Amino acid sequence: MVYTKNHLLLGQGNFVLEVSEGSFGSNPTAYYDLFRVENGKIAEHWDVMETIGKATDAKNEHGKF
Repeated sequence: MVYTKNHLLLGQGNFVLEVSEGSFGSNPTAYYDLFRVENGKIAEHWDVMETIGKATDAKNEHGKF
């Protein structure tokens, strides 16, 4: 699991969302991580990982980000 580019870091209240890309094994991957912070520490974490398909297979030009 490698993170190579951060696209968005967004915080509101005690929640932080990070949208990044990188690779998982040899597959290009999109990462969405949501954190809940309590007393300055991460109290909870949720994530979604999805393989980024080839640009030639895309249904539109917008991509994941």
